[in-house]
Amino acid sequence: MLGHVNRSECIARRRVFARPHPGAAVCRPTNRRHVSPEAGSREPKALQRGFTLLELMVVIFIIMILASIAMPVYNQSVVQARESVLRSNLGTLRSVISQYTLDKQKAPQSLDDLVSAGYLRQIPTDPMTRQSNWEVVQEDVMMAVDQQEPGITDVHSASNATASDGTAYSTW
Repeated sequence: MLGHVNRSECIARRRVFARPHPGAAVCRPTNRRHVSPEAGSREPKALQRGFTLLELMVVIFIIMILASIAMPVYNQSVVQARESVLRSNLGTLRSVISQYTLDKQKAPQSLDDLVSAGYLRQIPTDPMTRQSNWEVVQEDVMMAVDQQEPGITDVHSASNATASDGTAYSTW
């Protein structure tokens, strides 16, 4: 049976049912103009949902501007992180070479000697080349602790690239 219901019942039914089910009372606001069926079933412009193509293009354009600003900053932070890891790895290797030389009374012949003697678990990777291919500096025979077997005194990166400060990584 179709009939009119009061305002509070209408609001409660809208919460329960998204659309009125057949046979339910019709909820009509009392202070609004009734729209005739001839006027069409289109919703008023204020109730239409969605975005126009222009609005979507403006949002995409803003996102592209933000991305173009963020990418160089991100790339620079990645380079700075790699340089920091390189400095740390070089410091660790130089410290371990010095400890090995003082303990064994001779310099290591290769970086693998540091691993086999237990000074390192593994040889760290060069973050610039992403390999464990360090450039080693052999000590001078005349200055060596053990003159029969000169060993390693220093290490450098094997990368030929230039750092953010303008120096070559191989000179660090």
